[in-house]
Amino acid sequence: MSGKVWLVGAGPGDAGLFTLKGKEVLENADVVVYDALVGAGILSMIPEKAELIFAGKRSGNHYLKQEDTNRVLLEEAQKGKNVVRLKGGDPFLFGRGGEELELLAENDIPFEIVPGITSAFAVPAYNGIPVTHRDFCSSVHVITGHKRGNNTYDIDFKALVDTKGTLVFLMGIAALPDLTKGLLDAGMDPDMPTAILERGTTADQHRITGTLGTIVDICSRTTVLTPAIIVVGKVVKLNEEFAWFEKQPLAGVKVCVTRPKELISTMSSLLRKEGAEVLEMPAIAVKPVEDKAPVEAAIEDLSAGKYQWIVFTSPSGVRIFMDELFAKADIRALASVRIASIGKGSEKALNGYGLKSDFIPSVYDGETLGKELAEKLEEGDKVLIPRAAIGNPQLVEELKKKENVTVDDIATYDTVYETSHVLDEHAAMDSDPFDLAVFTSASTVKGFTESLKGMDFTKVNAVCIGKQTQAAAEQYGMKTWTASKATLKDLVECVRIAAKELKEERE
Repeated sequence: MSGKVWLVGAGPGDAGLFTLKGKEVLENADVVVYDALVGAGILSMIPEKAELIFAGKRSGNHYLKQEDTNRVLLEEAQKGKNVVRLKGGDPFLFGRGGEELELLAENDIPFEIVPGITSAFAVPAYNGIPVTHRDFCSSVHVITGHKRGNNTYDIDFKALVDTKGTLVFLMGIAALPDLTKGLLDAGMDPDMPTAILERGTTADQHRITGTLGTIVDICSRTTVLTPAIIVVGKVVKLNEEFAWFEKQPLAGVKVCVTRPKELISTMSSLLRKEGAEVLEMPAIAVKPVEDKAPVEAAIEDLSAGKYQWIVFTSPSGVRIFMDELFAKADIRALASVRIASIGKGSEKALNGYGLKSDFIPSVYDGETLGKELAEKLEEGDKVLIPRAAIGNPQLVEELKKKENVTVDDIATYDTVYETSHVLDEHAAMDSDPFDLAVFTSASTVKGFTESLKGMDFTKVNAVCIGKQTQAAAEQYGMKTWTASKATLKDLVECVRIAAKELKEERE
C-alpha cells in the first residue's frame, strides 16, 4: 500500500505565518524533505519521530538535484509513508512544486497541496509596502530573477513596463544590474522607487531603498544579505509612512527559548507578540520515573486522607502527578487536602483540572515557598511534594524546620537533557546567533550547555526567571538579567530590558 505526499509551503520565515493546515500535516509526517529557506521556527515543529532529508538549495549550492528530490518523494511514498515536502514560501510560486508532482502523478501516488504565504507579498507587507494601492497601481507582477546558466532572460521587459504595475522579482539579487538595465532600456522612469528587502519577516529584516537608476550603485557600497527580493513601483515610497515591523518592542531581536517542548508555546507566543523572532530549542524534557511504587503508595495515602498538604513546584509536576492520580483514583482523592503551588505557572496547570491553589508564596522560589508554607503548617501535618527527582533542597529544608511535620518528597519525573534532531545548534550560533537566551530553570541552563558543549558561553546573554536560574547561568560565564518576579509576563519584560541595554551597548 502506497503512502501519500503533501507539498507544504512553509512561508517566508516567520513561524507565525505558517498555516494551520501546514502545521497539522507536519505533525503527522513520517518523512520530511525540507529546504534551506524553511525558517528555524518551523523546523522546530517537525516531530521527533520523522525521518529528515535535507534537499536544500541556495545560491547555486544543491544538496540534492531536482530529479533526485523527485525520486526521493516517490520512493518514500511507495514505502507506505506519509511524506511532507516542506518548501519555503509557496510551493507553486517558483518553487518547482509542479515538477515534483509529475513523477508522483505518473506513478499514481496520492498527493495534496498545502499553499504557503509567499515572500512576494509577505515581505513587502512586513516592510510597510502594499504591493497594490489604487492611487498608484492596479496590478502586481511576480517575476523570477533567476536564469539557468548563461542563458539570457526570457522576460518581456517592455510588457512589464507597460503594465505600470508593481514588479516583484524573486531570486534576483545576483542579477540586479541586468534586471534594472532591462527595465531602463524598456523605458521605465529611472526615478521609479525601488527597494531591496533582505531576510524579510525575520529578526534580520532590512531594506535598502533608492530608485531604479540608483539602486545598483547603492547596493555596490554594502553587502546585500540573501534571501532578498526586489520591489519596483510607486508603492515602494509608502514604506516611509507604513513601516510597522521595526516599531515593535522586540523587533530585530532573536530569542532562544529553552523550556520543555510541552511548555514552550506560551513563552514563544508572548515573545512573538512583542515582535521577536523566536528559536525554540527545548533543552530539557521530562519523563515519568520508571519506579511508580512510591507515587502509587502516596496516592493511596492521599485517598485515605493522610496528607494535609500537597505541594506542586512546576507545571510538569502537576501534569505528571495528575496522570498518575487518574490511573489509580480520581479527583476525589484531593477532597481533604490543601494545595500549594510555587507560582502562577503551576497554578495555571492546576486550573486545567478544575483546581485552585490554597497557597502561593510571595516570591516564586523554593526557599520562600518552604518558609511561608511552614508558617501555615500545624503540628502533625503531613506534606506531599510530587516533583522532579532532582529538586531544590531548600524547599524541604525549610519545611522540616517546623517541628512534628512529616514531608514526603516523592520523585514523579526525571529531567533529561535533549538536543534538536533538526537544528544544528552550533551552526546556528556561528552563522546566525541569537541575541538572548531565555531560561526558566537551572535545569534548562544545564540542558542548554550540554547540547552546546565546547561553546564559549561568555557570549550568551541569558534572561533568567529567578535567582537559582541566574546562578546556574553565571557559573558558565553568561551575562545575565533576572525577572523581577517568576512569571512569564515579568520574564518577557526582562527580555525587553535586556534587549534595550544590548542595543544601547552596540550603538
